[in-house]
Amino acid sequence: MARIKTPYKTYLEENEIPKTWYNLRADMKNKPAPLLNPGTLKPVTIDELSGIFCRELAEQELNNTDREIAIPDEIYHFYKMYRPSPLVHAEFLEKALDTPAHIFYKFEGNNTSGSHKLNSAIAQAYYAKKQGLKGVTTETGAGQWGTALSMACAFFGLDCKVYMVKVSYEQKPFRREVMRTYGASVIPSPSDLTEVGRKILADHPGTSGSLGCAISEAVEVAVQSEGYRYVLGSVLNQVVLHQSIIGLETKAALDKLGVKPDVIIGCAGGGSNLGGLIAPFAGEKLRGEADYDIVAVEPASCPSLTRGRYVYDFCDTGMVTPIAKMYTLGHDFIPSPNHAGGLRYHGMSPVLSQLYHDGYMRAVSVEQTSVFEAAELFARTEGILPAPESSHAIRAAINEALRCKETGEEKNIVFGLTGTGYFDMKAYESYNDGKMADYIPTDEDLQRGFASIPAFDL
Repeated sequence: MARIKTPYKTYLEENEIPKTWYNLRADMKNKPAPLLNPGTLKPVTIDELSGIFCRELAEQELNNTDREIAIPDEIYHFYKMYRPSPLVHAEFLEKALDTPAHIFYKFEGNNTSGSHKLNSAIAQAYYAKKQGLKGVTTETGAGQWGTALSMACAFFGLDCKVYMVKVSYEQKPFRREVMRTYGASVIPSPSDLTEVGRKILADHPGTSGSLGCAISEAVEVAVQSEGYRYVLGSVLNQVVLHQSIIGLETKAALDKLGVKPDVIIGCAGGGSNLGGLIAPFAGEKLRGEADYDIVAVEPASCPSLTRGRYVYDFCDTGMVTPIAKMYTLGHDFIPSPNHAGGLRYHGMSPVLSQLYHDGYMRAVSVEQTSVFEAAELFARTEGILPAPESSHAIRAAINEALRCKETGEEKNIVFGLTGTGYFDMKAYESYNDGKMADYIPTDEDLQRGFASIPAFDL
């Protein structure tokens, strides 16, 4: 079988790191629905958002018009520590699958945080420092975002308070210790340290927590602490903007190779990795310049795109954040404690939700055991132990490559390898011991979450 001739790894030169982020919303004919003030149900203003987020980040959040936003020099120089990241031609995986498809992956795990999250963490810490703040608060699921933010805050000398989803806090003690090494305080969520945490514990005794719970606690602490603001690692427009550097580098590398992708695949929890990876490709699709099959892959246990509702809902369990129109399972939905902590979120990025609703991308859900089966094959062939979140994209890429084996198509498949799984060994232990189970919520389970979505009078 003839194989495509490309280098195994393609690196851009340091001076080819993008100088600007790409704002996908500028090319969207149907803009994401505006965030709403939960008190007035009117679109939030920059002044209102600035009470929660840094001022400049609030401006980025509401910017639907500027296609390119310059990357400040301080952030750009920090990026050089670990960027550009490699585009890898997965020749060994192709051979193991005996597929005519060509598989490429963009690897974002070459930094201590182990994932793509540092791309936005350093930006958000920079704007907090520029504003003269003392520190920031945040949530984290699997711990990748919290780790990245603790690194960024240490770089700029900011205090960092992380509310970590309780099940991940218990499953991933070493990631917690990396955060503490970088100076962050890490609190399991829900906790009894906040009003909203105490309420969640009363309503859901013994809960393993969720990203929605942790967001509520982090926001409460931020708004009640002078000199602090809240920062978020996914979902928001500003985060998708910062992560666009992934897709911009990916496209530049593919263009160098003369390779046009047919299928672009990313795991989807809140949407930061997927939104960043697909950004320039989706832009071409929106402008009518090219066509791609863009695929969001989510866990079957938390299927916001494939089984959720496209409505306005709170972004957090405690109902203290602005309201977003997105695909959601309901802000009170508590997903099962599976091992892909970074994908356990009840909603989806408003940008990605709008693209999905308008038919620019499709979504699939996959079960946990099949995800780890794919992770194991990838580790044995490509030599990288992937994060459980990333392995959702690997699973879908393998499925697509096997379909090509049946049809004989030589598709070019690109997926995002968001990070490494070296802090996820409890999950691998569960899989290797045959103790891992799949959980798919029933319609009745989902209905309980949907029941929490308010009937907003808009």
